[in-house]
Amino acid sequence: MPGAIDDFLAMLAAERGAAANTISAYRRDLEGASDIIGDLTEATTVQLSKLGAAWCDLAPSSLARKSSTLRQFYGFLIDEGVRVDDPSSALPRPATRRPLPKILTHEQVAALFDRAELEAQSGKPAAVRMLTLLELLYGSGLRATELVSLPLSAVPRDAPFLTVTGKGGVARMVPVSRRAKEAMLRWLAVRPDAPKFLFPSRGKHLTRIRLYQLLKEIAVRADIPAEKVSPHVLRHAFATHLLEGGADLRVLQTLLGHADIATTQIYTHVDSARLVALVNERHPLAKAHR
Repeated sequence: MPGAIDDFLAMLAAERGAAANTISAYRRDLEGASDIIGDLTEATTVQLSKLGAAWCDLAPSSLARKSSTLRQFYGFLIDEGVRVDDPSSALPRPATRRPLPKILTHEQVAALFDRAELEAQSGKPAAVRMLTLLELLYGSGLRATELVSLPLSAVPRDAPFLTVTGKGGVARMVPVSRRAKEAMLRWLAVRPDAPKFLFPSRGKHLTRIRLYQLLKEIAVRADIPAEKVSPHVLRHAFATHLLEGGADLRVLQTLLGHADIATTQIYTHVDSARLVALVNERHPLAKAHR
């Protein structure tokens, strides 16, 4: 059975371009299920139905992910001729609603940048780097991994674009604002001498964990609760604020590097939620009711 799991994960990497973190998550789900019911390649619908009880305390999103992993696994086994039947109908199907992403208000973003710019005026490399990281997260909508692993060669010369390698090794061009380019030039002037990465650290590049820590720290210094700020939150703010400004959804899909526009459409719900809140707070009848 471990061989079947390895073959499935190899297929995900080769045919779908799944990232290493995705592969690891699939492996954990499959191995966790096999710990409960035994050999997955021989499992019956009765055995699979036991997983619902074992997973009853999980959040709906976690339950949906685990079930999806197993359904894909059994689809792979059928394609490979390992099984002729599909027992995955016995898996739980939780009704989930994708949560709206957290975002920062325009005022909170301004407070973050005010603090970062103030600290960067010292000329200290760490402060200048922090400002550059913020500019690229909020100004270009990069994912955390995309940002920290940027090669030095990605820095634009003449064209105002960065070449970014996203999920599945897919490359895309993202715009670099004048502010972000100015911040990068300031960073390059004080950056440690290292040949490969834009944000070098200990012979490689800044880690995602360290990026999270740095953002939490500057959030506190900007009087913003640390739990409200993360690389993903800034990416969501980039997308939502662009949509508020009239950006086309297809353009936003390209900028974010989403393979499916359905993923991008979550931001239309964020904008709708903002409009509903605006009506509830500002409409004359709402005021009269209060």
